[in-house]
Amino acid sequence: MIHSIVGAITGENDKKKIKGTVVLMKKNVLDFNDFNASVLDRVHELLGQGVSLQLVSAVHGDPANGLQGKLGKPAYLEDWITTITSLTAGESAFKVTFDWDEEIGEPGAFIIRNNHHSEFYLRTLTLEDVPGCGRIHFVCNSWVYPAKHYKTDRVFFTNQTYLPSETPGPLRKYRKGELVNLRGDGTGELKEWDRVYDYAYYNDLGNPDRDLKYARPVLGGSAEYPYPRRGRTGRPPSEKDPNTESRLPLVMSLNIYVPRDERFGHLKIFQDVLDLYEGGIKVPEGPLLDKIKDNIPLEMLKELVRTDGEHLFKFPMPQVIKEDKSAWRTDEEFAREMLAGLNPVVIRLLQEFPPKSKLDPEVYGNQNSSITKEHIENHLDDLTDKRDHHDVFMPYLRRINTTSTKTYASRTLLFLKDDGTLKPLAIELSLPHPNGDKFGAVNKVYTPAEDGVEGSIWQLAKAYAAVNDSGYHQLLSHWLNTHAAIEPFVIATNRQLSVLHPIHKLLHPHFRDTMNINALARQILINAGGVVESTVFPSKYAMEMSSVVYKDWVLTGASTSC
Repeated sequence: MIHSIVGAITGENDKKKIKGTVVLMKKNVLDFNDFNASVLDRVHELLGQGVSLQLVSAVHGDPANGLQGKLGKPAYLEDWITTITSLTAGESAFKVTFDWDEEIGEPGAFIIRNNHHSEFYLRTLTLEDVPGCGRIHFVCNSWVYPAKHYKTDRVFFTNQTYLPSETPGPLRKYRKGELVNLRGDGTGELKEWDRVYDYAYYNDLGNPDRDLKYARPVLGGSAEYPYPRRGRTGRPPSEKDPNTESRLPLVMSLNIYVPRDERFGHLKIFQDVLDLYEGGIKVPEGPLLDKIKDNIPLEMLKELVRTDGEHLFKFPMPQVIKEDKSAWRTDEEFAREMLAGLNPVVIRLLQEFPPKSKLDPEVYGNQNSSITKEHIENHLDDLTDKRDHHDVFMPYLRRINTTSTKTYASRTLLFLKDDGTLKPLAIELSLPHPNGDKFGAVNKVYTPAEDGVEGSIWQLAKAYAAVNDSGYHQLLSHWLNTHAAIEPFVIATNRQLSVLHPIHKLLHPHFRDTMNINALARQILINAGGVVESTVFPSKYAMEMSSVVYKDWVLTGASTSC
């Protein structure tokens, strides 16, 4: 408002103008915990502390500024005070008027300074009737915090792609400077407004300050425990172990650092999750809920904590048991779920019989399968497949079985029937030799049976095989090969490839929310004593075991099995 009045007095309004439209989402649209944000932003606007934008030339460098693109005069978002924003998710459009300078030529970027109290989510800037260019569109999709939080100005580029060598000269320093900012300097604890993509080991899973039983080895950076890198947070070390990063309190889990643009952008994600259920959970009021409300954005809490009398986690009846409550026990259903369930990627064609182990016989003795042709010959009529969890679990089985969880290493043979369905041929369950690993494995082979004791034992064998399959899926197929292995690529892409790079634009949609999900997983799922250790059979050795498996991870092999 003040800027418009000054322009009228000085005659600036008589010069040629370029009209633009900025689309953004104000903070109070997305964060119900700060109702004062909108009011304070309006106060700043009244004091002349608005949101300014400057166009950056893509064709003319400024000799006084190291030949970086020449800057236009600042222009300010108009009518911020009078633009009413609803308290439900939505966008606001603001007009902006630039004084046109012929020396700017074609704009290739713009600089934005947020002088308000609160951050906002910047969607786009569209310029109309730019001389010689027509309409120019900038796709931003980024949080812009108050300028006081940044060491350098925020810059956004036009919606075009350039290889580094093809980037217009006046934009090259802006391109390079943006990457330098995103890399950070490797020091200090990162705050929510920081835009730093840096690497760290998985040294934040343990919590020795809580109790030494929650201490966990550092994953990554060693030959013993190799692991993909995670995003750095810079939190100080724990008091009892300088190699372990301190942890956030549980109720602060959503505040774990990831670059703000990596956080969930829309609450529809939570609605998609809730659509799996038939209702909501009734949550009792109390101090704990109040504490959660103080640290979790209210609109997120609103999605997760229903107040309409419905019950969360009331699942619909699975179709498998709608008609027959015992249908899950059949061999046909067991094999169907192997293929149509969570973890079909580990099924392999049986090319060698009996199956042989790849474990070092000098360390683990004879780990080859004890399944013989007598076990399966009466059932063979087509191709045979295997699901082999033996070599993955056997090295850790002795340790796993010292916990409250008990299990076996397993091999499951399946065969493809003439009608195109699978059925189990045999399940081999193995334990470490009581006299030591070098004596090999103690194997027991189970074959299909329907009645009596043998039928019950067969059901138990299938249960152990299914438990192994579930654990393999959660720890390796899903977490390690899908989440953990991808995070370094997310970090590297943002550190090394400018948003102008065509490869960056191709990769970015596939990386959405990965860092945020992984950070939350480190806080409440895969941490010491977390959900995974409490529910998946390797227990406290779960993540350590996934590190040992990662020793054999190869990009070309993993890319064909995920």
